Amino acid sequence: MTNLPLQRASIEPRLDGIQRDLALLKEYSTLTFEEFNTPMIIDRTHLRLRFVLEGMFHIGAHILSRIPGGRFTEYREIAQKLGEYAIVPRDFAEPFRRC
Repeated sequence: MTNLPLQRASIEPRLDGIQRDLALLKEYSTLTFEEFNTPMIIDRTHLRLRFVLEGMFHIGAHILSRIPGGRFTEYREIAQKLGEYAIVPRDFAEPFRRC
């Protein structure tokens, strides 16, 4: 598809969720190792990281759906293509080639 505008209603809630989850992750970074190293905190951290990544990939997929040739079949291709199109820095996208 081409010439379709980005949909704020699709992107903004994801950005809000990413910001909220990153704030919670930042709070976890202030914990000592002993405080952090509990099943509950580790599970919560894992979940928040997953939500952040899912939000980022959702936004990336939305952007790519508006670019000719922006098709992908795997999450790692989203990051790679965003790098190819200079939407994110190439050095950010490069590690995803190894995933």
